[in-house]
Amino acid sequence: MDTLTKKDIIEDLIMNLGLSRKEASDVIETFLEIIKENLEKGEEVSLSGFGKWSVRDKRERKGRNPKTGEKIAITERRVVTFSLSNVLRAKLEGKK
Repeated sequence: MDTLTKKDIIEDLIMNLGLSRKEASDVIETFLEIIKENLEKGEEVSLSGFGKWSVRDKRERKGRNPKTGEKIAITERRVVTFSLSNVLRAKLEGKK
């Protein structure tokens, strides 16, 4: 299974919309920057028909080093979660 990369998306924009490489690259970079800025502020980012990203705070917890078995403390941190829209979930499950 191949991986879709930023470069692939830029190439698709060039072919499908007739944008120059610079224009297509600028569009993608701006789009990603908007998403990052909103997530950094703790805001949700929702794309209708695709899904929603949100930031969650995880509390500190106890863990174990899988290599040594040593007990360690896992520090609190913020993580980004993604949940599929019902539209995309249905498409992935083969429903229409």
